[in-house]
Amino acid sequence: MLKWTTAGESHGPALVASLEGAPAGILVSTALIAEALAERRLGYGRGPRQQFEKDRVEILTGVRHGRTTGAPITIVIHNSEWPKWEAVMSADPVPQEALLVDAGRGDVREMARNKPLTRPRPGHADLAGVLSYRQEDARNILERASARETAARVALGAVAKQLLHQVCGTEIVSHVVSVGQASVRAVLLPTPADYDQLRASPVRTLGARAEEAFIKAIDEAEENQETIGGVAEVIAYNVPVGLGSHVSSDRKLDAAIAWALMSIQSAKAVEIGDGFETVARPGSAAHDEIVRQDGAITRSSNRAGGIEGGTSNGQPIVARVGFKPISTVPRALPSVDLATGEASSAFHQRSDTCQVVPGAVIAEAMVALVLAQALTDRFGGASVEEVRAQFDLQEAYVSSRLRIKQEGESS
Repeated sequence: MLKWTTAGESHGPALVASLEGAPAGILVSTALIAEALAERRLGYGRGPRQQFEKDRVEILTGVRHGRTTGAPITIVIHNSEWPKWEAVMSADPVPQEALLVDAGRGDVREMARNKPLTRPRPGHADLAGVLSYRQEDARNILERASARETAARVALGAVAKQLLHQVCGTEIVSHVVSVGQASVRAVLLPTPADYDQLRASPVRTLGARAEEAFIKAIDEAEENQETIGGVAEVIAYNVPVGLGSHVSSDRKLDAAIAWALMSIQSAKAVEIGDGFETVARPGSAAHDEIVRQDGAITRSSNRAGGIEGGTSNGQPIVARVGFKPISTVPRALPSVDLATGEASSAFHQRSDTCQVVPGAVIAEAMVALVLAQALTDRFGGASVEEVRAQFDLQEAYVSSRLRIKQEGESS
């Protein structure tokens, strides 16, 4: 079984990502992971932090000469800003005077990193976290709750994509479908052939009108000292029939995808296929009819988003995730200082205006991890070749069952 986990804090020395159960023979390199992390840093509306913080990747275990060995994989993403935070985030005790020095440029924001954070920010894990873990300083909560953690997920997603591609040719692409009130529903879904164009777009969209509308919405939010959310869509092509299962709730593929997407920081909504749009349709217009076409059995539509009864049905898997506006609003929201009990404004530090573009990249990685886990559950093996052999057997069976027999042809 494929299992993954991440560790590390936003301003700690590094993030650590681990993947256990990956078969031997997946093509993986430092450059591959670095490219995925660079894509996560893109996007209109990103804050200045993306300009000076860099991701330095190191693969510690589980890969040799560009191929996984079957051993647990460990990936480290070093924090280039660590020297500025070494005293504040030290694992060992530090002298009190080390926390009283000027931490940088001398302004209030830079000095604040040395002080206990006692003004929780609405929308963050700050207040619930300090109460749950009995903490006095919200930094002990926000450092791990930060979306910086998703860099580790993207690194693991790069490995998962390679496994999917090598075994069954699955390709995954993501794009932005709305920013705030600006929404464009694409008539044709983007395909892997559109990847370069999507990456070149500052708001990860194919349409010029959509790009203009999304940029305008982000600019207006920034001018008004606001943040703005939106929706990203992930499409997975060439997903084999039979990933997931109807027999148990914890094996349902759509449930796993929903969990994975909702686990992303700032995610507040998930749809599979047409989602809420299907809810409003009559039953006769809500489902994907099974039809004969070109000598095979197929579907007339894909309203279900490639999943029926918790199982992939061979159609492209389509999932959307809605991200709320970032909680760190430039116009600091009202809060209460937990140290004094007095009304105050929430602590504010540098943040993005809009995170939907990197959100799409992160969502893509999470879908890849879920599909890779479902793939190894269904066609498990110690090597890529063994997994692929099991997949080929099932694929041959599925193809034979979906092929329409001609008159007089034996079964």
